[in-house]
Amino acid sequence: MQGHAIQRLVRQSPRKMRLVMDLIRGKNVNEAYAILQFNKKLAARQIAKTLKSAVANAEQRAEREAESFDLDTLVVVNAQVDMGPPLKRFRPAAQGRGVPIRKRTSHVRIAVAPKGAK
Repeated sequence: MQGHAIQRLVRQSPRKMRLVMDLIRGKNVNEAYAILQFNKKLAARQIAKTLKSAVANAEQRAEREAESFDLDTLVVVNAQVDMGPPLKRFRPAAQGRGVPIRKRTSHVRIAVAPKGAK
């Protein structure tokens, strides 16, 4: 049974998150968990939380529709990171100026489904 999860406003830039997301796209869920667990990047923690939520959503959906659920058959079918609204801050600069700083945020989307399903 399919399941998906969206985590919004993650306080990390989408460019850094995509580096980790590319590692798990199309992989088995158990393999994706292992990759994220041993990855040093901070983005791996946030993506692991979203993946765990997507798997839990798939399990709940299977239970609600009285279908069988097997974690070993689940595959990450859709994994994307979109840009969220940036936090706008200012840093002091020379001659009394303020230089803008954009602290970027991300929206993480993960969908899982059994291997044969679309």
